[in-house]
Amino acid sequence: MTGLTDLDKRWLTEAVRLREAHAGPLEDQEANRRARQHGGDLAARIEQRALWLAERDGLRSALGHWKNGARLALLGLLMVAVLSGAGLAFAALGDGQRPVNVFWALSSLLGLNLLMLLSWALSSSLAGEQGASLGRLWLWLSEKLARDAQATHLAPALLVLLQRQRLNHWLLGLLVNGLWLLALCSALLVLLMLLATRRYGFVWETTILSADTFVGLTQTLGAVPALLGFSVPDHAMIRASGASQPALELARQAWAGWLVGVLLVFGIVPRLLLAALCAWRWRQGRQRLSLDLNLPGYSQLREALMPSSERLGVSDAAPDALPDIQRSTSDQAHEGALLVGLELDDQRSWPPALPAAVKDAGILDNRESRHKLLAQLSRFPPARLAIACDPRRSPDRGSLALLAELARSAGATRVWLMQAPPGQALDAARLGDWHQALERLDLPYADTAPLSWLEHGHD
Repeated sequence: MTGLTDLDKRWLTEAVRLREAHAGPLEDQEANRRARQHGGDLAARIEQRALWLAERDGLRSALGHWKNGARLALLGLLMVAVLSGAGLAFAALGDGQRPVNVFWALSSLLGLNLLMLLSWALSSSLAGEQGASLGRLWLWLSEKLARDAQATHLAPALLVLLQRQRLNHWLLGLLVNGLWLLALCSALLVLLMLLATRRYGFVWETTILSADTFVGLTQTLGAVPALLGFSVPDHAMIRASGASQPALELARQAWAGWLVGVLLVFGIVPRLLLAALCAWRWRQGRQRLSLDLNLPGYSQLREALMPSSERLGVSDAAPDALPDIQRSTSDQAHEGALLVGLELDDQRSWPPALPAAVKDAGILDNRESRHKLLAQLSRFPPARLAIACDPRRSPDRGSLALLAELARSAGATRVWLMQAPPGQALDAARLGDWHQALERLDLPYADTAPLSWLEHGHD
């Protein structure tokens, strides 16, 4: 499967598991066969099976639609963030006709941001896996914009997959902090534009608090921005701004610099650092992302994808004697010619071009296909049977026993040891094992297709 990232592959695998848990097992014989041929450990075979099913059932195309919907939803949220940030700046400064209350302006710029930041931090530490409202809104919009019925299980599958290592926390954290960062940057740009094109006066007002309270608060908030070079009003400017009509131009510039500095230090910088932290943890976690093979939907596939009888190479001791081929002595007439393949992979083009008198019996790659062919041969035994084998595989007991059983059902049998696919070579030792085993079975063999023999009964 090309064009899919590792995350996409595990995502589709999880979606197939949820779909089977909801609607029952899928028809997967072909998928299981391809997964067994693909090889690898159980996780790799489960993934290969799921990818084939996803391609067949349209789930992979639904993933593309879902991701397009997610991009549209994200674009919409980005636009809302930009407009919201601009709205914060206009709300903070007003139209310039009246003096700006500096602490009301600061509350407009940072108040909601700080509340949402505190809410996100608390929900992350206490609720943990519940995520953020903006994140849930994004997932909901993504599913709605996908407009694909097959995408039903994609969003739940993504959440289940990411929750195992709390990656959903970091992904949604990146989304939330990134959107707030964009909103605050938009507010900063509009704030600078307004300060550059309009004349604002800045005041503070109080009824029950003393001037010293505002002086101390202003100096405290401006301490860090002052280290970065932003101007901060001194004590005299702060006290003078308590008047209803401040006139000093220097005081205007000092208050404007203080407001911009506080927005940058206490608004933009924390969101930037949090977004960077979430992005770093997200990238790290993606590399460790894996399937949970203990889930019922995966554990029950072990026998189908990694059967206990599977052998890689010659792993058993040679038997004392190979199966004996005893021709049937029944009165049934042997008619026709058959060609059958034994456990051939997808690199083989099957069936080859056959004469009209020769029938293709398919490829025997599982227990059901073997039983079906043996039952057919017991009722209609062929006069000639050719069995195509891949000599890249080892001649194990099961294969040899099947060859003997097939040969007992036919009038005459030949084995076709196929050539290696282009770019590959046969192992000489393994090919010798095949020759010895077939000679002991007394089965004639050749490395070319016995089509003339099948059609006419001679070469």
